Amino acid sequence: MDVTVQTAKDLGLTPEEFEMIKEYMGRTPNFTELSIYSVMWSEHASYKNSIKWLKTLPREGKHLLVGAGEENAGLVDVGNGIGCAFKIESHNHPCAVEPYQGAATGVGGINRDIFTMGARPVAQLNSLRFGELKLDRTKWLINGVVKGIGDYGNSFGVPVVGGEVFFDECYNTNPLVNAMSVGLMKKEDMISALAKGVGNPIYIVGSSTGKDGIHGATFASADITENSADDIPSIQVGDPFMEKLLLEATLELNRSGAVVGMQDMGAAGIICSTSEMSEKGGNGMRIDLAEVPFRQQNMEAWEILLSESQERMLVCVEKGKEAKVEAIFDKWDLNCKIIGEVIAEDKLEFYEGEELVAEVPASTLVLGGGAPVYDREFKEPAYYKEYKKFNIESIEEPEDYKAVSYELIKHPNIASKRWVTEQYDTMVRTNNMSTNAPADAGLVNIKGTNTALALTTDCNSRYVHADPKIGAMIAVSEAARNIVCSGGEPLAITNCLNFGNPYNPEVFWQFKEAVSGMGEACRKFDTPVTGGNVSFYNQATIDGKTVPVHPTPVIGMLGIVKEKQHIMSLDFKEKGDVIFLIGKSRNDIACSQYLYSVKGVKESPPPEFDMEYEYRIQQAVLGLIRGGMVRSAHDVSDGGLYITLVESAMHRELGFDITSPAEVRKDAFLFGEAQSRIVVSVNTEEETEFIDFMLEQELHFSALGHVTKGELRVDDESFGFIKDVKKNYMTSLESILNEQ
Repeated sequence: MDVTVQTAKDLGLTPEEFEMIKEYMGRTPNFTELSIYSVMWSEHASYKNSIKWLKTLPREGKHLLVGAGEENAGLVDVGNGIGCAFKIESHNHPCAVEPYQGAATGVGGINRDIFTMGARPVAQLNSLRFGELKLDRTKWLINGVVKGIGDYGNSFGVPVVGGEVFFDECYNTNPLVNAMSVGLMKKEDMISALAKGVGNPIYIVGSSTGKDGIHGATFASADITENSADDIPSIQVGDPFMEKLLLEATLELNRSGAVVGMQDMGAAGIICSTSEMSEKGGNGMRIDLAEVPFRQQNMEAWEILLSESQERMLVCVEKGKEAKVEAIFDKWDLNCKIIGEVIAEDKLEFYEGEELVAEVPASTLVLGGGAPVYDREFKEPAYYKEYKKFNIESIEEPEDYKAVSYELIKHPNIASKRWVTEQYDTMVRTNNMSTNAPADAGLVNIKGTNTALALTTDCNSRYVHADPKIGAMIAVSEAARNIVCSGGEPLAITNCLNFGNPYNPEVFWQFKEAVSGMGEACRKFDTPVTGGNVSFYNQATIDGKTVPVHPTPVIGMLGIVKEKQHIMSLDFKEKGDVIFLIGKSRNDIACSQYLYSVKGVKESPPPEFDMEYEYRIQQAVLGLIRGGMVRSAHDVSDGGLYITLVESAMHRELGFDITSPAEVRKDAFLFGEAQSRIVVSVNTEEETEFIDFMLEQELHFSALGHVTKGELRVDDESFGFIKDVKKNYMTSLESILNEQ
C-alpha cells in the first residue's frame, strides 16, 4: 500500500516525524517500516516528551552496578558479592479496559525485566490507584486487578511484600496499576541487553507469537476514552506457568556461558528487542520472520514485529554453542528458534523467507539514537496559587473527636487492605521477614548473609497535585522514612511517573516540577534513580469534563538492613512502654485525609516540609534503632498521628494513653499530616539513654504517653477499645466492596 502523511497520522506520527523518517531512510517507508517507527517513536517506547527532564535526575551512586537506563532494570550492590535488580513499571491503560489480563501481564513483564538480567525474582510490590469505591466500575476494576496480580504472581512463585492502595475520584476512568519486581544475583552473573559479534545467531525463546498486544505501546501513548474497550487487541494475555519455565530456562542458560546478550519482549515486541539490542551492541541484525513460532496463522510482517505476546525473549548466542542452548530449552519444553544473526551494519533487515519486507537503520529507532526529543510547553495551573490561600482558621474543630477517629479508621484510604493482600501469596520462597512482625517497609531475607532488603512504594498524589515539587520531595522522603523505620539504609530508587496528557501545558508543568523535586530529594538522601517508567495520557471524566489524574510519581525504594538484628517492627511490644514522638507537630491539616474527607475541603497546599530537617530526623531514628534504644518505630503519614498509634497498637491488641500539647490544635495534632514525624516506643529501662541520645541530636521530641492493656485514651477521654477499633479497621474495605 502507498504510505502517505495521513497513514503516518493514523499510526500516531506527526507530519514532521514522517519527514524525519523519510530523511533517515532516504526514501518513503513502506507500511511495515512506518509501523515500526510508530511504535518505537511512541511516548511509551521513546520518552520523546519526557527524556529531557528525566536526564536531570541523579543517576550515579556508590552502590550502583549499572547506570540508569543502561539495562532492563537497575542493579545495586547489596554486599556479599550480591547484586539486587529492581524496577517498577505501569500497566495503566490495559487495566482500564481489561483489568485482569492488564494487571497479570504487568506483573509478568516486570518480572521478565528482572530475570532477563540474570537475577531470580524474590519480591514484588505494587502501587494501585482506583476511583470512588461506591462506583460499580471501580469495584469491577479493583476485583479484576487484584485477582490478576494474585493469580499471576502466585502461580509464578514470587511473594508480594509491600505496596499501597488509594482511592480518589480523579482515577474513576483511568486506574493506575504500577508493579515492582526485585531480584537477587551474583554480581558477576549479570546478562547485558545487547547483541554483538557478527555472525552470532539470534534466538527467539519462550511462547509462540500471536496477534495479542499489537500496537500496545501506541495504545499506552494515547488518552483513555469511553471507546477504548474497542482496542482489546492491544491487551496482552499472560501465562504465568510458561513464565516460570522461562525463568528457570533463562537462569540455566546464563550458567551455560553461551549467552552474549538477552532482552525480554515487552512493549513493541520483536522490533523493540532487535533495535535496542542492536543499537547497544553497535551492530545490526538480519531476521527471518518466517522462522518465528506462531500460534495464529496468516500474520502479516508488521503484526509479527509489533505483537506483544507475552513470555518471550530475544537472545544473542555465541556461534558454535547452539546445541547447548537448544538442549536447555528442549529440557524445559520451550520454543527455541534461530530467527536471524548479527550483522556489521547499523540496520535491521526483516525478511519473510526470501522477501525483504522492511529495512531500517537500528539507531534511528531508539532513545538516544534517532528518536525525536521534544521541549513541551508548560504553564503553572491557576489552582496552584489558590490552594496556597488555605487557612486553618477557616476550619472549625470537631465537636466529637471519637466520631472523627472512627470515620477515619473506616475510610478505604486508611483501613486495612487485607482484602487485597490476602489474595497475594506473601510466604512463597520463605524470604519475607515482615509477615509476622509488621514493619513500615517490606523486608526480604538475603539467605546465607546477615543482611536483608528493605523495600517500599510510596506517593501521596494529593500532595503532588497541590504542589508537584514539594509533593515529589515528600514521596521520596516518605519512602526513605519507611526504610529507616524498618532498620534499613536507603540505597536507590526506581520510579513510575503517572501523569496526564503531556501536550497539556499545565500537566507538563506538573511533570517538570515533580521531576525537579524528586531529583532534589534523591540527591539529599543519596538515592540515585536507577530507571523506571513514564506513563502519560492518564485522565478521568468528572461531571462531563475530561481532567488529568492527580500527578502520581510513585517511588519504589530499595534499602539494606546491614545486620538483621537491627530489623525494626512498627508494633508496640508491652504495656508500660513509653511512647515518644520524634519530630515536631504543627498546626497543619493541609492536604490531610481528615481535611479532605471529614471536612470536605479539597483545596489546600501540601503539609509544610523541610527536607534538611527530615534527613536529620531519619538519621537520628536509624541511630536509635542500631543502638537498641527503641522497641518499635512507625512513621506518621496518611490519617495522622492517631492512625499511626492505632496501627502500632493493633498487632498485639494493646492500647495507649496519650496527652495532646496545648500549643497545637487538637485536630492538627491527632489527624494532621505534618511531615518528619515518627512514633517510637521505649522500654523504661532504656528511657534515660534514649533521652540523652535525642538531646544530643538537638531535634524535637516529646513523650506522648504510654502503652496500655487495650483501651485507647486521648486527654483522659476513651476512644474505645483496640479490639473494636481493629475490627472496623480490618473489615471496612471488604464491607464497602460487598455493598450492592
